[in-house]
Amino acid sequence: MSEERDPESLSALLRAHAPPERCAALEQVEGLETLLREHWAAARAQWPSVPLAAERFIRHLARHLTEGSGEALRQLHAADLYLACACAEGVRLALHAFEEHILRRVPSRLGSLPESTVDEVLQVLRERLLLGRGDTPPRIADYSGRGPLLAWVRIIASRIAGELASQQGRQTLFDEPPEVLAKMLASDDPERDLLREDSRQALAEALRKALAALPERERALLRLHHLHGLTMDRLSTMYGESRSGVARRVAQARERLLKLTRAELASRLNLAGSELESLLGLVQSRLDLSLNRLMG
Repeated sequence: MSEERDPESLSALLRAHAPPERCAALEQVEGLETLLREHWAAARAQWPSVPLAAERFIRHLARHLTEGSGEALRQLHAADLYLACACAEGVRLALHAFEEHILRRVPSRLGSLPESTVDEVLQVLRERLLLGRGDTPPRIADYSGRGPLLAWVRIIASRIAGELASQQGRQTLFDEPPEVLAKMLASDDPERDLLREDSRQALAEALRKALAALPERERALLRLHHLHGLTMDRLSTMYGESRSGVARRVAQARERLLKLTRAELASRLNLAGSELESLLGLVQSRLDLSLNRLMG
């Protein structure tokens, strides 16, 4: 018992961070220190390259203590909880491991879906599980370790696939009216006053249609980079690709967006080459702002 009262012990850390209503149950767990050290050793053995302080892991575990803590602790999927905790903390190597060992095994359980739909499910999974919102931590922090992490992720993936199968459930990214999009594109820009009203509307509609025509993977990259502000380093970790490779794909997505917008504008407006290029220059100069708002 003296070992378990050692302030440096894992059990002492767990008691310190556990909700008050769970502390009495922890007192009844036989060999708590030994059990926690076995879990810690198993997690470190499973993910030796993923750095995470013991205090952070135990604090995370304490958040998920439930009634019947003794049995729950004995059945804990500690290595999975360790990885989820590190991902919630934004640890680069953990995000890479999650991509390699969890996300890549999801498609085999989604059935015979089109490849484009599988890609879209994975994109939404990355956003929902790995990105926080303001002060709210990433949703992967909700994983409690009571079952395999892969099974938990697959359940969420199946729900997303069901949402995407319904038109009502599909995320609407481009539902703003044309006049609102036109203002977004040229907000506080004197060039806006030089554009005819029909040109502004055509420009907004062209950009909306171009965004909708992008492959989901490219649209997701633009969304993650421009809306969520993910750096190329973070994107490279999430996708398991080199930084230069991800940067090249983002640049290609932007170029495709501009090319699609150019073609759409050309078909809508009777403009000379210089006038068309002026409009496209306006699109490019306001791309970051417009994507942030269009995809919000």
